[in-house]
Amino acid sequence: MNNKIKFDSLKNKSRRLRKKLYLGEFAVTGFELHCTVPTSDAKSYNQLLDNLIELVESRNLCIGGGADSEGKVSFFVAPFASYGKATEEDRTALVTWLEAQNQVSNVEAGPIVDANYGPY
Repeated sequence: MNNKIKFDSLKNKSRRLRKKLYLGEFAVTGFELHCTVPTSDAKSYNQLLDNLIELVESRNLCIGGGADSEGKVSFFVAPFASYGKATEEDRTALVTWLEAQNQVSNVEAGPIVDANYGPY
């Protein structure tokens, strides 16, 4: 007996089930964000992260991730709301802001994907 839920088909799922599984109109979307920031100056590094968090929160988003010892930073950006969606505007705003920072290089943003069932 195959009890697996088929996530690729929404037509056989009720609204209540789609909501519980974060599918269809209830899907949460986000995107990956990568850049390089030298970590040698801790004060400017922390200030940059504080400013980034302020920008992210002003757009009603949240981020999770971190950096390695070489300064390669990776985040996943998602909406703060339960059933929210990150938009292309959000993606563009964050990339534009990061590219404008002197200490940031190699800014890359991934496509907008389903935060729960994305192509990981």
